[in-house]
Amino acid sequence: MKSVAPVGDRASSEPCASPPRPSRFRLYGLLGLMLLIWSANYIFAKFAVREIPAGSVLCFRTVLSGLFMWPLYLYVERRHAGRLKGFAAKDVPRLVAVGVLGIVCNQMLFVVALSKTSVAHAAIVGSLSPVLVLLGSAGLGQERLTSRKIAGMLAAAGGVAIIQLGRSASGPTTWLGDLIMLCSASLFAAFTVLGKGLAAEFGTLTVNAFAFVGGALLSLPFALLGLAHLDYRHTSLVAWSGVLYMAIFPSLIGYIIYAYALRYLPATRVSSVSYLQPICATVLAVVLLHELPGAAFAAGAAVVLGGVWVAQVR
Repeated sequence: MKSVAPVGDRASSEPCASPPRPSRFRLYGLLGLMLLIWSANYIFAKFAVREIPAGSVLCFRTVLSGLFMWPLYLYVERRHAGRLKGFAAKDVPRLVAVGVLGIVCNQMLFVVALSKTSVAHAAIVGSLSPVLVLLGSAGLGQERLTSRKIAGMLAAAGGVAIIQLGRSASGPTTWLGDLIMLCSASLFAAFTVLGKGLAAEFGTLTVNAFAFVGGALLSLPFALLGLAHLDYRHTSLVAWSGVLYMAIFPSLIGYIIYAYALRYLPATRVSSVSYLQPICATVLAVVLLHELPGAAFAAGAAVVLGGVWVAQVR
């Protein structure tokens, strides 16, 4: 699963300048880089949880993300003075609560799931988030379910069943790991649906800044405790690079590219990159982690992604 993405109407809530339009080559090159960054997040998370307890990985990553996100928020606020929506002290609990849901809880399950299942399975199960967002929006009356959307959701569920029934012994996959990843995707969907109103009210940059910083403050005591009990003799630079990568690249750089691309490209075209993420993550897992998903996985993955596309496309 990619790190926490901005929620709500991102294209309209961010400060907007009027620089010369970049070339299509540059825009799609940046989208390709974003796809690679978010896909590689699964790989680096796997590197980290092999040597560091999953709970500590979560806390380290959350604290570092908040540490890097706050200066970014202050920089944008100063550069675009008066164009970011302000907030009052009474709004802070709501903004921090979204951070607990979207950062601490969601990412905790993401990391734990990757310690118990393969990258390929985690990426495909995580790709169900748009379907779960659709269900949540329908439950709150924000979206109307149609026969096409229901058919897409059923197809996606069937694809997951194919993957589970065709489970290959060649990869480190478990039912529990896949179930935890599904719970992680559900929390992200809840974060997306519930955070939509906050994003419209305060802007996506503010919502994400409080998500990262609020999560970092809550995780700091546990991060310090994890550092105190960590066995540094068996913790390599590869594991630490995994933590650092998760904190910086998908959380910050990926977000900046996404927001930049939305200035010049339709939102549907930018978001369509997410359909390629499970494929890219699986290829990286095969090359770097030597995971072999098997033919049944390929068939199930195709059904899942097709169902998600049918349910979500407008």
